[in-house]
Amino acid sequence: MIIVDTALAEREAQGNPIRVGMVGAGFQASGIGLQIMTATPGMRLCAIANRHLDAAIKVFQQTEVEPVACDTQQELEAALAAGRPAVTEDAVALARAEGLDAIIEVTGSLEFAAHAILAALESGKDVIQMNAELDGTIGPILKVKADAAGVVYSFADGDQPGVQMNLYRFVAGLGVKPVLCGNIKGLHDPYRNPATQEGFAKRWGQKPAMVASFADGTKISFEQAIVANGTGMQVAQRGMLGPDFSGGVPGGPLVPIEQTVSAFEPYLDPTGPGLVDYVVGARPGPGVFVLGTIDNPRQRHYLELYKMGEGPYYCFTTPYHLCHFEVPTSVARAVLFRDPVLSPLDGPKVGVIAMAKKTLHEGETIEELGGFEVYGVAENIEVIRRERLLPVGLALGCQVIGHVEKDAALTLDDVRIPPGRLIDRLYAEQEAMFALAPLPGNAATSME
Repeated sequence: MIIVDTALAEREAQGNPIRVGMVGAGFQASGIGLQIMTATPGMRLCAIANRHLDAAIKVFQQTEVEPVACDTQQELEAALAAGRPAVTEDAVALARAEGLDAIIEVTGSLEFAAHAILAALESGKDVIQMNAELDGTIGPILKVKADAAGVVYSFADGDQPGVQMNLYRFVAGLGVKPVLCGNIKGLHDPYRNPATQEGFAKRWGQKPAMVASFADGTKISFEQAIVANGTGMQVAQRGMLGPDFSGGVPGGPLVPIEQTVSAFEPYLDPTGPGLVDYVVGARPGPGVFVLGTIDNPRQRHYLELYKMGEGPYYCFTTPYHLCHFEVPTSVARAVLFRDPVLSPLDGPKVGVIAMAKKTLHEGETIEELGGFEVYGVAENIEVIRRERLLPVGLALGCQVIGHVEKDAALTLDDVRIPPGRLIDRLYAEQEAMFALAPLPGNAATSME
């Protein structure tokens, strides 16, 4: 981003780079590490925490750097003070270690990530994450804790929610009111699972369940939920509208995004909070779009002159999202300008609930996002509270009680939640703070 590059160059010239620690060493983390080490002056990747140390070491070895392995926070702090790149299996120790300005969290986990992010916030570090699943579950309470600590909690640029927020701010800055923030997908099939996606995952070096969560709608539901929570928008209906122009043929001809606007128009309200949604089979993909409107007739005249159409809704697009390439810019925005790319405005507006991917029976365990048991769909928070729906971010590790039909929404009464989890305590704290009325029954206490 313009201005950030100049500020980073100044930090480099001063010999005072931003010192970054990273939690995670998978596919995206490897790319982020490479970007910082090879293309981001004014920033240093100082340490990586990962449950498998070899993967963390390999991130540094991309640039022929050999890190020192550390077992404790004290050892990490000694390595950081000496200017030696470090790796550790202890994410909380890294999050708490002195000598770091910011933490990038890029694990895609939930309970594990919650511990690391909370530790980083409590120790006064800015947190930039690519974890829409965690953010869409307990992001609002993490933002509260970041504010209390005087630090930044932010989603990252490069992933579609951050790119949408950049575009939203751009459109609003023109004086055009955003009425819909949209994501462009190539495929949506709620029944995809790790078996169906194994070949694709192997080709790109990714995990089958993670790839399946992209295809089954769970990922995009989380992505649009956190955009809703960052803008105050809502969803038009459970699961969003998601008009599909692909004809059921992934990779087929794509329609221009402008031709999809009519599918959303009946649901748009220029006086309302706006909507988040997505479209399948449009170009430019895999980009994002924002629909906006403006009252001033003279300004509408100019927009038509500039080839934006006659209105009343104008479609603005960003034709790409470059994932790891843009994450270091997000770190710099947080550390140097206190400017989060995307963070919750207040309490949650939209959540992601668990839907049965197949008929579920007594005793079955919900293993993973993108797995064989459930998929996630976006729903407005008032409905989630009223119907006691199960957030899919809390569903992992839960055992099914009784019988749940395929495509039914799971409730808190349909599962047995494992005891002692941090994420459940944080969700209950979030609900206690933001719910307008107590949760029905014992929903809050059942998650403690």
